Amino acid sequence: MDLRLYTGSLLCFLYNDIVGKLPSRTIRNAFLRIYFGRFGAGSSVQMHCRFLNARRIHLGERNIVNFGCLLDGRTYEIRFGNDVSIGPEASILTLGHDPQSPDFAGTGGAVTIGDHAWIAYRAIILPGVTIGKGAVVGAGAVVSRDVAPYTIVAGNPSKYVKDRERHLTYRSSHAPWLR
Repeated sequence: MDLRLYTGSLLCFLYNDIVGKLPSRTIRNAFLRIYFGRFGAGSSVQMHCRFLNARRIHLGERNIVNFGCLLDGRTYEIRFGNDVSIGPEASILTLGHDPQSPDFAGTGGAVTIGDHAWIAYRAIILPGVTIGKGAVVGAGAVVSRDVAPYTIVAGNPSKYVKDRERHLTYRSSHAPWLR
């Protein structure tokens, strides 16, 4: 096994099975500042989140990743803008398999999430998707296609619901005690 792969596997284990379960945001965020490709100022990750190759995960400033999320950066990057909110137990995937492949070939792509996007509770973002600036992905939605800026989508598969207000000025900040 090569040293980089071994080190990455060890860091993944340490965070997912030990550090990520500690009720100390200070310790978790300190570890993630080293482990992530980028951990923007003011960002916060709650307990019980799991990361697969966090070196390819890039959080912008003031991002909130709620409890129980899964972010998969194994082969492709996940890039977040600023003031992004990821709801509890959401999954952002970058790898999958081609169901038509006779040898179960892998497939995937990078995921990009724009400024002020909101991914709600238990939403699933599939590989290769771009979530536009200010977009909202409803709870439980399964997103397999790009979401246009300032739109709200919901359902499985996700479908356009309506437009969102375009003049978003909020700055995300959420740091519950013991989360």
